[in-house]
Amino acid sequence: MSNHTARWPLPTHDYWSTPFAESLLQHLDLRPGLRILDVASGYGIPAFYLAEHIGPSGEVFAVDVSAGQVARARAIQGSQLPWLRFECMDMRFLPSNLATFDRVTGNLSVMFFRPNRFEAVRGLIERLHPGGQLVLTFPSHGTFDSLWQVVDRVMIQQRRIIERERFQTYLNERPSAQEGRGWLEKLDLERVEAIEYPLEVATGPGHEFLHHPLLRRGFLDDVFECFEDQSLAERFMTDIAHDITQFTPLIAHRCVLTGWKKI
Repeated sequence: MSNHTARWPLPTHDYWSTPFAESLLQHLDLRPGLRILDVASGYGIPAFYLAEHIGPSGEVFAVDVSAGQVARARAIQGSQLPWLRFECMDMRFLPSNLATFDRVTGNLSVMFFRPNRFEAVRGLIERLHPGGQLVLTFPSHGTFDSLWQVVDRVMIQQRRIIERERFQTYLNERPSAQEGRGWLEKLDLERVEAIEYPLEVATGPGHEFLHHPLLRRGFLDDVFECFEDQSLAERFMTDIAHDITQFTPLIAHRCVLTGWKKI
C-alpha cells in the first residue's frame, strides 16, 4: 500500500462505516493498477480510499442500490478520481457483459444480500478474475447480544409471544462468521478467513439511545418491526432505554470475510 499522504482518507466522523472499512483494509491486498468492484458502496467508504491507492492505472466500479447514496457519492467526487465510477444498480443483478475484477470488496455489505446470501456471494465470485480476492465485512451474529438478551427477557415478562417469535426470526437470520467461512469454502475459494474484531458503541440512556445514529434506522428497527402497534413498540423500547446498564457495553462484531479465487 502506498505511503503517500492521502487526500481521500477514511472519514473520522463516520463511527460505523469507517471502523468496518479499516478492518476490510487490514485484509485487502491493495496495489496500484487493480480493477476493483465495490458493492453496497454507499457514499464512498472505502471507494474513494481504494481509488486513490490504486491510481489512474486502475479502476474502481462502485455500485449501490440506493440512488440517494450514489448521488451523494458523485457530489463528493465531482470531477476528481475519474477512474472511480459510481453506479446505481443491484449487486445481485449486474450486467452480464461486465468484465471480471481483480478484487471484489463490500463494506457492511452482507446484510444486504438477504434473503439468498449464499447465491449473492456466488454471484460476486463469478465477477472475480482467477487469482483475485474477495473481501466483505459485516456485523456478525452476536453483535449487540447484551441488548437482545434484555429485549428477549422483557418480551417474555410481558408475554409478547408474537413479537418474540418475529424477533427470534430476525436474530437467527443474521449470519455468523462461521457461516460466512462456510460459503467461501463451499464455493472453492483458497486462503479463506473469517475474522471478528470487537467494536464498542457508546451511548447514553433514554432519547440518546433510542435515536442513536448507529442503532436507529438499523438494528433497533428490527425490534420495532416486530410490533404491529408502533406506539407500543416505542413504549417497550423506552422502558428498556431508561437503564442502559442492563446491556452496556454494547459490542458489535466486525467480521472480515475473505478468500482468493483459484487460478
